[in-house]
Amino acid sequence: MSKTVRRVIGAMLLAIAVYGAFVLYSGVGLIAARFGSFAWWTFAAACGLAFSNYLVRFLKWEYYLGVLEIRGVPKGESLLIFLSGFVLTVTPGKVGEVFKSIILKEIRGVPVERTAPIVIAERVTDLIGVITLIALGSLSLPGGLVWASVGAGLVIALLVFVSSAALSARFLNALPRLPGALGRGGAKVESKVSVALRGLRELTTPRRLIWPTLLSIAAWSLEGIALWVILGGFDEHPPLTTTAFIYATATLAGALVPLPGGLGVTDGLLKGQMASLAHIGAATATAAMLLVRFATLWFAVAVGFIALALLRARNPSLAANGDGSEATAEVGIEKTP
Repeated sequence: MSKTVRRVIGAMLLAIAVYGAFVLYSGVGLIAARFGSFAWWTFAAACGLAFSNYLVRFLKWEYYLGVLEIRGVPKGESLLIFLSGFVLTVTPGKVGEVFKSIILKEIRGVPVERTAPIVIAERVTDLIGVITLIALGSLSLPGGLVWASVGAGLVIALLVFVSSAALSARFLNALPRLPGALGRGGAKVESKVSVALRGLRELTTPRRLIWPTLLSIAAWSLEGIALWVILGGFDEHPPLTTTAFIYATATLAGALVPLPGGLGVTDGLLKGQMASLAHIGAATATAAMLLVRFATLWFAVAVGFIALALLRARNPSLAANGDGSEATAEVGIEKTP
């Protein structure tokens, strides 16, 4: 069994425990009754909206490849490579999406350190997009600007670090003194991280943040709409701005904790805010939370595995090498026992 599959199975087992606790707390009978009257076509519509989110974000991937002058990747293959990154969506902060850089290297020979900055640039613009949705949704709600302020501070800190050659140099100089694999990597790690940081600075200039950020706002709005559609399937009709705010704040909180897929944190905030802000009953809120998480988080993982299977069918060498287990080695970090 590959390391990738073991990671996903571990996250799924954790998810079963978390979701089971929510169902037991809210009442199994009540949850079953709510599912019995649910309009299931709305769940399919939510999955469609989630997939539309992926397609919009793929436009960012293509934009960044163009900025870095990485040419010659057919659009269909590039889409499959991008979607394959969702296999490791359940890693904390989605950093496992660097997996698509591994796949691109295996298929097209593009060094990982050239494309790994795209993953960070995607997270930066996603964060800005989510914060924007929180700010817009919080105009009529209390407490939302607190999340927006925290997130904005993190974005500013990251942009300052990336844009400052002096700060980056201090970080690079400290690498050999760090304990563990980073320190043992020495000059090799320092060289690869230096290349990655230069690429990230190139991707996050003010001019190059505008278009990807607009795409991020559009993409994450689609998943906020997915929550609104699912609630409509339970005959609950809160304002769309409220559901966008609920989904965005829960997504941001989940991204900031070191848990796979934000499990527990994102789920709890979705349920709690549906009850407190949209005045939805506990059983309905729990059922809606489960469905929107399957339509966004776990649907993404399934899409990632399908894309990876299609890539392996077209590139048999990936069957041996493309499981993501060598991701750390590709960025110059030694594996540890």
